[in-house]
Parts: sequence; structure tokens; C-alpha cells
Amino acid sequence: MADLKVGDLAPRFDLPRDGGGSLSLAALLGKPVVLYFYPQDDTTGCTTEAISFSQLKPEFEKSGAVVIGLSPDSVKKHDKFKSKYDLTVDLVADEERKAIEAYHLWVEKTMYGRKYMGVERATFLIGRDGRIAGIWRQVRVKGHAEAVLEAARALLTPASAAPGH
Repeated sequence: MADLKVGDLAPRFDLPRDGGGSLSLAALLGKPVVLYFYPQDDTTGCTTEAISFSQLKPEFEKSGAVVIGLSPDSVKKHDKFKSKYDLTVDLVADEERKAIEAYHLWVEKTMYGRKYMGVERATFLIGRDGRIAGIWRQVRVKGHAEAVLEAARALLTPASAAPGH
């Protein structure tokens, strides 16, 4: 299966979310969405990334963007994670890895010479039209949320509102 590209329709999902209920991509059509995938709650890189996105959430909201973190952790784990670090971003639980696999992010990884399957840290910026406007794969956490914020702001510029887009 080919990787997703900028311009492709973002795969839809409807998943359980922190605090109860569910969150669907279809319900957010008309708003830019920052969808960041991460391997696991309460690990060093994932915590740093979640805190960075939470700190910048007001800036994302100014640009009209919604920020969603997605991992294979349960809603219960997400609730504990949010509470422990005062996270403000929405977290969705993909325990069956349906969205993770739809975005081609269930990949073979290597740590200390051992191969295993896991979630590739990646972020997708989805435009108001439901199409992918930006992709960051194999993310390095430091400075990442700021880079995504700049791209989200760029979605609001007149250039992105050209005829036919």
C-alpha cells in the first residue's frame, strides 16, 4: 500500500476519546486538524510532545486548528496521562490500530538491535477540505509543535485560498 501524500483525502476515523465519548474526523470537516500519532502515553518523548502541543494549543486555536493526539493506549490511560501533566489537547484511543494502520504508521522498529512492531511518531496537518496539507514522518520532538503551528498558520494565508483549492 502506498504511503499517504499531501493532497490525498485523510483517512476518516471515529474513536473513543479522553473524558468519554468519541471524536470523528468527519465531525471536524471545515476546520484544520493537527493529528499527531505517538507510540505511548507517559514515556519521555511522547510526554514532551504532548506538553508542547498543549502549551501551543491557544495559538493553534487562533489559527482555527484542532489538535488531536492519537495512540494505541486506552481511554483510561489517556485520562491519567492528561491529568498527570495537565494536558489540554484531545487524545483519542486507537486500541485496535485502525487509524494507525490507515495512516500507514504501524511499522517495524528497532531498539537495541531488537526488531518489533510499533507506532511511528508522525503528524498530519489536515485542511478544512479533509485533504492532507502537511506530513511529518519519523518526528523529532524538539521544535516539532512549533513547526506544525507555522504550517497551520500558513493554511490561513490567501495563497492557500486560490481558486480550485
